[in-house]
Amino acid sequence: MRSKGFGLLRILLVASFACYSLVLVYLLFMMHAGPGYGSNMTIGEYIRNCTNLIPFKTISTYIRAFSDHSMNMDIPIRNLLGNLLMFLPMGLYLPGFFKRLRKLGAFCICMVVLIFVIEATELMIRRGSFDIDHFILKMGGELIGFALWRGIHSAW
Repeated sequence: MRSKGFGLLRILLVASFACYSLVLVYLLFMMHAGPGYGSNMTIGEYIRNCTNLIPFKTISTYIRAFSDHSMNMDIPIRNLLGNLLMFLPMGLYLPGFFKRLRKLGAFCICMVVLIFVIEATELMIRRGSFDIDHFILKMGGELIGFALWRGIHSAW
């Protein structure tokens, strides 16, 4: 028989995950519009203009901006750390909720699919871009969260 404290902890975890998920949806799909949102640009033009499939192109631009101060530092910090930290909780929550996601391979496959769907949705609804660098940063955040979960879980 499980203690009442465990049940309450589970309820708190589910409630905090629900809040996190709502904030994530807001940040990804409602907070800002993409560069062509509301324009007369066709979806094909938008996809061509807002897709980056070259790994580290955006990341290197932001890193270069740190050294040469070519843009407001707010922009690279928000984009680099934001994408990384925004998905870190996924690595903490999901393995705790789903036993199948406690193995690195299954977790990675699930997260790759999730990020692909998010990036494609941002592009299709013109609320962002499909950027492989965002993909890399989000996956990095999830893997950091997963490593933290593993460390916490093994300590129990």
